[in-house]
Amino acid sequence: MHKQLFVQKASAKGDVLTPLTATNILAPGDLLKVCIEIYCDRDMEYIHLKDMRSSGFEPVNVISRYKYQDGLGYYESTKDASTNFFISYMPKGTYVFEYPLRVTHAGNFSNGITSLQSMYAPEFTTHSAGIRVNVKP
Repeated sequence: MHKQLFVQKASAKGDVLTPLTATNILAPGDLLKVCIEIYCDRDMEYIHLKDMRSSGFEPVNVISRYKYQDGLGYYESTKDASTNFFISYMPKGTYVFEYPLRVTHAGNFSNGITSLQSMYAPEFTTHSAGIRVNVKP
């Protein structure tokens, strides 16, 4: 699993995604895109993907709903401090989950980790590294 944040800016040719690094300066009001890549080497059932969110960010999509993309059906649920994805069946392959966040506060924040776990076999689990984010006023 790999998690990355991108700064999303509008341009004449469409949205431009720039990877978030220590040199990027964020400000309240900026739009971020969370990109979670999952590499699955076997078919899996009943998977819970939990992406922790910083207190300085707010989700753009707040309505929970069932989604279907790239041959994978899942339920996306937005909570106070995390976004959860519930997957009943995940075939072997590579999957990308994306969702937008809005920067709301200035400060130095920990964006948290992303964890992937089988709900009925919790020994099958993995997590990403945490990300530090600086937002200037």
